[in-house]
Amino acid sequence: MKIVSYSCKPYDKKALIQVFDASWDSLYLDVLLDLDTLAYAHGAEVVSAFVNDRLDAKVLKILAEGGTRLIALRCAGFNQVDLQAASDVGISVVRVPAYSPYAVAEHTVGLMLALNRKLYRAYNRVREGNFSLNGMLGFDMHGKTVGIIGAGRIGRLVGKMLKAFGCQVLVYDPFECHACQELELEQVDLESIWAQSDIISLHCPLTPESTHIIDTDSIAKMKTGVMLINTGRGALMATQAVIEGLKSQKIGYLGLDVYEKEGALFFEDHSTEIIQDDMFERLLTFPNVLITGHQAYFTQEALSHIAKTTAENIKAFQTKQPLINAVKVE
Repeated sequence: MKIVSYSCKPYDKKALIQVFDASWDSLYLDVLLDLDTLAYAHGAEVVSAFVNDRLDAKVLKILAEGGTRLIALRCAGFNQVDLQAASDVGISVVRVPAYSPYAVAEHTVGLMLALNRKLYRAYNRVREGNFSLNGMLGFDMHGKTVGIIGAGRIGRLVGKMLKAFGCQVLVYDPFECHACQELELEQVDLESIWAQSDIISLHCPLTPESTHIIDTDSIAKMKTGVMLINTGRGALMATQAVIEGLKSQKIGYLGLDVYEKEGALFFEDHSTEIIQDDMFERLLTFPNVLITGHQAYFTQEALSHIAKTTAENIKAFQTKQPLINAVKVE
């Protein structure tokens, strides 16, 4: 069985080789899946893809014509896949529903602390011999109200961690969260999140309903000086609205591990290039913005679990077992 893995960096390949069946004809490619790279997948029954690979109707049709019957995503999100088109051409889609929620939750809290206590600025100042504390004032996390959007495992873990700091934690989710009650996380509506939160952190999936959940209208309802954190999906935020919020100082702190148009930027070295994305470059000019390149998930434990679950998904497909991690059209 031929398997082609796209967006496969050296660390991905190392993890996958350890768990992929030796009998599989495996090809590991450090390129995005798109129309220009489709030829590599011809004849492959299985294509493994990551967050920024292109899996729209046109790509899926060509994959199906080339013999592909399974898309094995190495991520939890599946907003990049046209599920209806996949179903129409007879391609099943599986994912890794959870790898290490601790990795993302810990990175989320790390962004909050780094922004609050300006750790990134302190690092540069001390290296330059500047020990002045002017402009470095932070605040106590204790007693602050944190609004979490999305009551999945990651959102609940972030809430649990922040409770240990002495924060009041509010959670919004369209479904009732019994686990939140056990953790003493107060479930509220979105309007309460906007109005009451000193810090807002995004942990919901990207759906038509949640796209640009942070926009001009929602920002206007927030406290002046609010901290926004996004380790979910880039398109949860309308970037131009966030930039305007930063300029007006309505947004006091911004921490991003994802970006609305990250596909052309993240996971690659662009240090010798002129980046053409003007909105991204504008974000980098603000002293109260901290951006990491989609690394929240990036721990040894997470990579190992992603590889293992991907291998299990493919093995289930090969042996015609139920695809327990299948993603289907609702």
